[in-house]
Amino acid sequence: MTREEQLLAAMVDAVDTLVDDFDLIDFLHKLCDRCNELLDVSAVGVMLADPNGGLQLIAASDEHTRLLELFALQADQGPCVKCHRSGTARFNISLNSPEETAAFPLFAERARQAGFATSHALPMRLRRKAVGAMNLFDSREQKLSDGDARVAQALADVATIAILQHRTVVHANIERAQLRAALSNRIVIEQAKGILAERWQATLDEAFDALRRHARRNQLTLAGLCQQLIDGSLESSDIDRP
Repeated sequence: MTREEQLLAAMVDAVDTLVDDFDLIDFLHKLCDRCNELLDVSAVGVMLADPNGGLQLIAASDEHTRLLELFALQADQGPCVKCHRSGTARFNISLNSPEETAAFPLFAERARQAGFATSHALPMRLRRKAVGAMNLFDSREQKLSDGDARVAQALADVATIAILQHRTVVHANIERAQLRAALSNRIVIEQAKGILAERWQATLDEAFDALRRHARRNQLTLAGLCQQLIDGSLESSDIDRP
């Protein structure tokens, strides 16, 4: 697709949040995919705020990034954590620069070990309502152009509006229930990834990609499909291996 078509597809994804069976985790993974495609970055992570104001990792573009973002939460440091607290975007952070990473040295070291050289952090916020934050990573010492920075923030803003709109449409208390469900589903998905990867002798990323494709092809929620695999009502041989 052209860049314009990709941007339009991202907008359509956001409109889909108005349906009752909206899948939050799949929507945020699509957001990661759109960022990778449109911004030419290596990886993306998305964190959402829980009812107490803390952050929880909900989506990441690959397994290395998921582990890195979990480390950020455990260490309570990193561009995404800082961005959520300040509500201010920060672009073109050189992870090799002690000056630029002075506020999160442990995270910077772990990010370099994961193969990343540059990071960008964007708030997911509408007026005073903070939803979370999005982290972009690049394995190259390469800066985002001003235009790409605007596209990145636009994607984060669209995702924020979509999440808030869906919470309003479904129920006044959907924020708490939705996040609880997302975190519970995340555990089921991680278990299914591990089962499939072990049976196939494949990577976790390959297993996750196969699960996502099967869920979409058969119009199933990702968590529902994973639960079927865990309880044995779905065989791993029924899933197309990449």
